[in-house]
Amino acid sequence: MSGWGGFFVSLLNYKTEKYVIAENRRIGILFRLYQLAVLGYIIGWVFVVKKGYQEKDEAVQTSVITKVKGVSLINSSQTGPYLWSAEDYVIPPNVSLSMFVNFEAERGFLVPNGMCQSDEDCLEGESVAAGHGIMTGLCLNSTGTCEIYAWCPVEHSKRPTEPLLSEAENFTIYIKNFIRFPKFEFSKSNVLETSDDSYLKKCSYDKENHPYCPIFRLRDLVRNTGNDFQDMAAKGGSVGILIEWNCDLDKDSSECNPRYSFTRLDMNLNSSITSGYNFRHARYYKDEKGETYRTLYKVYGIRFDIMINGQAGKFNIVPTIIAIGSGVALMGTPCAPPPSSSAALLQDTAQTESASRGNGQQLQLMRFKDQLTVLKGKSLDHLLPSIVID
Repeated sequence: MSGWGGFFVSLLNYKTEKYVIAENRRIGILFRLYQLAVLGYIIGWVFVVKKGYQEKDEAVQTSVITKVKGVSLINSSQTGPYLWSAEDYVIPPNVSLSMFVNFEAERGFLVPNGMCQSDEDCLEGESVAAGHGIMTGLCLNSTGTCEIYAWCPVEHSKRPTEPLLSEAENFTIYIKNFIRFPKFEFSKSNVLETSDDSYLKKCSYDKENHPYCPIFRLRDLVRNTGNDFQDMAAKGGSVGILIEWNCDLDKDSSECNPRYSFTRLDMNLNSSITSGYNFRHARYYKDEKGETYRTLYKVYGIRFDIMINGQAGKFNIVPTIIAIGSGVALMGTPCAPPPSSSAALLQDTAQTESASRGNGQQLQLMRFKDQLTVLKGKSLDHLLPSIVID
């Protein structure tokens, strides 16, 4: 049948493949080893390690609340005795995913802004290269410097060698983290439930003894990055606190706990010039006469950035079927078309069968003749015309 009719009829045909059984031990052993490798991959990697039978949710929703505690009393030549608490050294005071803890503050004092011989050397309205102010156009004969319009005294550019709050290494940070996986409607906090109500008052994070305590000493945070606290406090730096949640929701919720890791973010391995962290801020006030004053602070300290990521998984039949189907397909790969020699053998066999169907009576006649020859031991050519083959 040809044309469209033949096309539609062919759609109802069912095709099967013809396989060749190779009686070869080497090929058989290789094939079984391949199947075992695929089976080990499916069970070990897909199901055990990657949990391919689970549906995943990586869109973690998170919120962080932090609180820093610690008090230090210093006696500086610039400020005299001064008590520092969290309200003084945490900038800004209310912060979530990042905070800056100030360990060094400088106040500037009057320094020369440029040598001059006459007023012509001081161009009025020109900004000073250091950025402290604007020239008035006058040269001060007493100092030989250009007069500027600026906040006085100007900033002191000398870099500190020791932190102002050296005792801050014993300060603590309390990190409260809330996470939620919306696909599974699962929520949890890093503050774990405990029967000891005083646990949070006496615990401090330790990777071995207290891996889930949410209270961290600044010294331990910096030490876990491989750096020295006193050096980083004097020059400034940036520390990343990574909270990772990997939750298997097929298990009890008590087994879904955070893992903490720490890294220094501002360190450039090729150059130490880019390391460190500082910035400036000012506090303004007025005297009895109404004149405005400000205190400029150039602060060095450690910036803590809190980063949260994670995923949750739960059993689902769809990814399970997909994983099993992929494995079954891999196991059947070696059963693809046979080698070229076997293919040639199949082709010859097909041609022989086709020829036999076209000359059925002749083939049967030859076979019958051969059988009679074996039985009688003589030629039967003269009997052939009288033999009828059904």
